[in-house]
Amino acid sequence: MNGKEKILDLVRDYHRTAEQNGTFVPGETPVLSSGAVLDEQDRMALVEAALDLRIASGVHSLKFERAFARHLGLRKAHLTNSGSSANLLALTALAAPELGDRRLRPGDEVITVATGFPTTVNPIVQNGLRPVFVDIDPRTYNTTAERVAAAIGPRTRAIMIAHALGNPFEATEIADLAERHGLWLVEDNCDAVGSRYQDRLTGTFGHLSTVSFYPAHHITMGEGGCVLTDSVELAHLVESYRDWGRDCWCEPGEDDRCRKRFGWQLGELPAGYDHKYTFSHIGYNLKSTDLQAALGLSQLERLPEFGDARRKNWQRLRDELADVPGLLLPEPTPDSDPSWFGFAITVGSSAPFSRRDLQLHLESQQIRTRLLFSGNLTRHPAYADVDYRVVGELANSDVVVDNTFWIGVYPGITDEMITYVGQVVRGFAADHR
Repeated sequence: MNGKEKILDLVRDYHRTAEQNGTFVPGETPVLSSGAVLDEQDRMALVEAALDLRIASGVHSLKFERAFARHLGLRKAHLTNSGSSANLLALTALAAPELGDRRLRPGDEVITVATGFPTTVNPIVQNGLRPVFVDIDPRTYNTTAERVAAAIGPRTRAIMIAHALGNPFEATEIADLAERHGLWLVEDNCDAVGSRYQDRLTGTFGHLSTVSFYPAHHITMGEGGCVLTDSVELAHLVESYRDWGRDCWCEPGEDDRCRKRFGWQLGELPAGYDHKYTFSHIGYNLKSTDLQAALGLSQLERLPEFGDARRKNWQRLRDELADVPGLLLPEPTPDSDPSWFGFAITVGSSAPFSRRDLQLHLESQQIRTRLLFSGNLTRHPAYADVDYRVVGELANSDVVVDNTFWIGVYPGITDEMITYVGQVVRGFAADHR
């Protein structure tokens, strides 16, 4: 047995000692809203990559990109340092000069949803584009194709929407709208990896889709994200913007894949200028590392298992809370099979208690709660000076601001925990009749 094998054996033993499951104590053990579920293979993958000093993007990153693209049935995947960076890269790539008349230009409009996470919308603003906000359906927390269609105007060039808490939006219908009107579709799949709409995986409907690997999400790298596409043209643009804006497509540490590294003449540079240092875009450095990718490869093997656990936990919560007066419970989008990110609860307008009352009680009982992200982005101070357009009323988004929160369904939650959550919520409702 060599030195590495000895170390990994010790890591395996350490994990089994350190991670012995404790007993759930109602009211004392936190019932988390989200979190990473890590096993000994994950720990060993991280340690092995560290022993190999995989400190930058390299072999593990390429292996993960290929495996993840294959999982979704897409041609290209590019790892990034976060899901937010993935959103920025996806939309920025659509503004590239190489796209000609199809490119997004300052002042063009992008349809999006008011009830969402800021970094689904921020790339629109950061690229000098104009967000067009639409409302949501109060049952699914997603917008609808009908609302998106009503928002299409003469300057509309793209649609950028996230699947809400893992529940798919009407992806087929919205993709068809985009096709008919010549619009780009960016599908924020950060909360919905493994979800299906009309028996097709989310993340495969858009021209580009994005994923997050933050610990709250379906699989984790600690931090990290990914941009996916079936278009080699768009993939090349994403890679350039991610990798400093360079024109070269060699991997870091690789030289002369094009066989003419010193044979290019681009821009006003002299003929033969090193292609590795020729820049065709105003880019960033948003790469991930091999340590992250090694963990991601280990986690990817468990994605189906995690999705099954999320579905089971969501349905158990739905059953536990079905008859609680005053609560409006979520519904899956028709013809969908969500891999749920969280369980949304809206306190009805006629309930004898407020969201704050219920949240504070749950938190006091060690049941962690989270708001449905922004609720309504147009009401946040960050967007006070942003030029945007609103189509229709944002009445349901405002209800989310005032009355909605969510609790966890991630795979670390046990049946015992869900039974406890049900008891606490029912007891609270009974005390506030």
